[in-house]
Amino acid sequence: MSTIINPTTDKRMAEIAEKVHNGQRLSLEDGVYLYQSEDILTIGQLANEANLRKNGKKVYFIENMSLYFTNVCEAHCAFCNFRKDQGEEGSYTLSGDEMVRYVEENITPGVREFHIVGGHNNHVPFQYYVDSLAALNKHFPEVTIKAYTAAEIDFFTRISGMSIEDVLKALQAAGLQSLTGGGAEILSDEYRKKMRVNKANVDRYLEVHRTAHKLGMRTHTTMLYGSIESYEDRINHMIQIRELQDETNGFMVFIPLSMQPKNRNASIMRRNSAYEDLKTIAISRLMLDNIDHVKAYFINIGTQLTQMALTFGASDAHGTIVKERISHAAGAVTPEGLTRKELIWLIKGAGRIPVERDTFYNEIEVYE
Repeated sequence: MSTIINPTTDKRMAEIAEKVHNGQRLSLEDGVYLYQSEDILTIGQLANEANLRKNGKKVYFIENMSLYFTNVCEAHCAFCNFRKDQGEEGSYTLSGDEMVRYVEENITPGVREFHIVGGHNNHVPFQYYVDSLAALNKHFPEVTIKAYTAAEIDFFTRISGMSIEDVLKALQAAGLQSLTGGGAEILSDEYRKKMRVNKANVDRYLEVHRTAHKLGMRTHTTMLYGSIESYEDRINHMIQIRELQDETNGFMVFIPLSMQPKNRNASIMRRNSAYEDLKTIAISRLMLDNIDHVKAYFINIGTQLTQMALTFGASDAHGTIVKERISHAAGAVTPEGLTRKELIWLIKGAGRIPVERDTFYNEIEVYE
């Protein structure tokens, strides 16, 4: 498709567009310029062009189920409202058998993936986390286990005294097949200090994924935006992910996560604008030229903006989820999950082709 740009009014944007047309990599300066630009329609058109080149009109989704074994956490990240202290009202830690019963009561037909994250609970040993996965794998062997963030893996190394590789191997033996993308926040140690992200630092986050890729796992990665970070911080984050992908080719999807306010009833002025969300998805697509998919996460940005994002570079509409808790604990006002039928409707409504996938983007069914 052709992108309409007037080079006499925005020569810099025309130069970036030329790079995109020719499949050339964008620089840090290019990415920051795109964030500073008010021309969201051109940015969206360029991202759409880049996405169509990679994925055509296909948009992927999965039948998945989010599970949370524990919300007890030693970390006190400034943006988190999910965590609890041990013994605090509302805190919980489920055994493998308790989670199996929960799944049996709530699972929907066709679920292909368990998406598992939780708190950094240092009141239980590492073996608890291994046994949690093993219990699910034993009772639901047909469901792929995508579990734990890189920050959780780093936490496991500290409570076990084991290396990253040995922790991952133990979890793989219990049924782990892929890592979730969380824990990245913004890949800046200065940001992490200011936001009290007292968990895996930048190097450890990247090293966990590097090691997982070396062990044959393909993983997911995220960026949590919309607080104190600068545009340069966001682009630097993307570039660090891009450089690791150059090295390992282990990331399947990049997931921009829009920061949620702690109060569910917070005003719109406490939330990212739709303008900022769409721009971030589009810029992610343009910067991350070596990652196949960018996800529009309806839990954070809502279903209608997700639909719009499918023409701004996104090629993944996430999944059914069943019941999401972390973003909703932080103030998300979106649905806690969608049905397969609703996801198909959402994707078709954007003029795209819905494709049901498994965890690894193998196509299960194409809904023409």
